[in-house]
Amino acid sequence: MRRQIAIAALAAGLGLAVSLALLARDIEQQSWVDEARPADVIVVLGAAEYRGSPSPVLRARLDHALELHKKGLAPRVLTTGGAGGDGFTEGEVSRDYLVKCGMPSEQILVEAEGDSTVSSLTAVGEIMRRTGLHSAILVSDGYHIYRAKKILASLGVNVYGSPRRTSSKGTLSEKWLYMRQALGYWLWRVGINV
Repeated sequence: MRRQIAIAALAAGLGLAVSLALLARDIEQQSWVDEARPADVIVVLGAAEYRGSPSPVLRARLDHALELHKKGLAPRVLTTGGAGGDGFTEGEVSRDYLVKCGMPSEQILVEAEGDSTVSSLTAVGEIMRRTGLHSAILVSDGYHIYRAKKILASLGVNVYGSPRRTSSKGTLSEKWLYMRQALGYWLWRVGINV
């Protein structure tokens, strides 16, 4: 009996590992696709901020969003991200950065409460619903786009991914990020929000 249980557990574990590996492959394929097209809003997912200044990753996401906005692909930008423990929020720091870059503040919406991808995107979905916005260009790092698109689409938003530019492709750390996002997506699908 123990042997049968061990074999069943091993088979289940292998099945999960294969499933996650295939999902990680799909995430990697999505990570390099830029689907940017006209939409109601550009949603920029938050990243670290340092005492009121965007981290290099967040700055790159914001610069990419600015570029899309200047091309006329969306009239508004929605920044996301809650507090980092230093009195600032990623969403507000992002707004301030965009204003310093010349974007009118009335064209910027802010979600400043989310403490995870799921909570930020849930709040984004609510903001979009209340303001009558139906489509979004989603800006983040490539490894993040697949899962974030699925979450936002589940809220009824027509969403198009547009990853920030990066030079790293195929590194071991990048492969780990794809696996981590695959696990995060799988957990979200079963109702565990991370």
